[in-house]
Amino acid sequence: MSTQRQRRAEAPELKPGQLSKPELLQMYRTMLLARRLDERMWLLNRQGKIAFVISCQGHEGAQVGIAKALRPGVDWVLPYYRDLALVLALGMTAREAMLGAFARAEDPSSGGRQMPSHYGSPRLRIVSGSSPVATQIPHAVGVALASKLRREDAVAVTCLGEGSTSQGDFHEGLNFAAVHSLPVVFVCENNGWAISTPLREEMAVKRVSKRARAYGMPGETVDGSDLLGVYEAMQRAVARARQGEGPTLLEVLTVRLTSHSSDDNQFTYRPKKELATETRHHEPLAACGRYLRQAGILDDAKAQELEAAVAAEVDDATDYAERAAPPAPETLLERVYAEG
Repeated sequence: MSTQRQRRAEAPELKPGQLSKPELLQMYRTMLLARRLDERMWLLNRQGKIAFVISCQGHEGAQVGIAKALRPGVDWVLPYYRDLALVLALGMTAREAMLGAFARAEDPSSGGRQMPSHYGSPRLRIVSGSSPVATQIPHAVGVALASKLRREDAVAVTCLGEGSTSQGDFHEGLNFAAVHSLPVVFVCENNGWAISTPLREEMAVKRVSKRARAYGMPGETVDGSDLLGVYEAMQRAVARARQGEGPTLLEVLTVRLTSHSSDDNQFTYRPKKELATETRHHEPLAACGRYLRQAGILDDAKAQELEAAVAAEVDDATDYAERAAPPAPETLLERVYAEG
């Protein structure tokens, strides 16, 4: 078992919060949609229809909990490449996500010019990132600084993997945000692996959240399979930022259920038994389903209804994106260089 999981307690049961039953069911549906979209993308990649997949599987609970604490279209979100469930929860559609995977002209993130999973949406204030790891962190700090100078009631949120915390952008971004008391929340989705490098070889501290103290900001660690625990922790961090109390570093412990990407084979470096153990104890979709059943919100009939509705949505998104036109050659330099 990895060092991260040895230090991590058994995943707690989801706790009831201030959310209604329809809200909880919708959060579960978004997690399910993200999982089924992700699974479809892997199939399309193996069929040679899309070039690349980098998966959100195992992160869905954390991401939906994060999104629920935000105001889509008001708060700024700078995601990282695993954040499919996050952007869906903020309002991106399955069609929009699949258009990006197929690199079609209608892709809202880049018009088919970016790699898949580099999400962007002006209407939702989702800012597309770059492929170099951690570059979204100083961008989020800059957005938060602009919001503060303009006296806007907006919070900037950026997500990152724990491998990003070894980059200079992480340290510079957190330091600047703390010095200037900026309205920004840094969310580390810690799945224990920086591609093939385990957590124990990435850092000497036991928790990413411990690094917050060096910059004079709060740090908190929460189990990413605890959907409502993440939501409550994110509410606290967002409230601090919105009230002018400065940044927070929130670490959510997740499990990466797939290889790093479709170009990777995790079983060349990761024991299958370890993954099976992590999946059994920390898989967020199953944890949320158990809670909803215990709360009387989900039963077999409702689960089957949701699966059928999500399957139809995934099929529609796939068919639509596959038929959609690619970018026209004469538009090659549009949305790449400044115009006018």
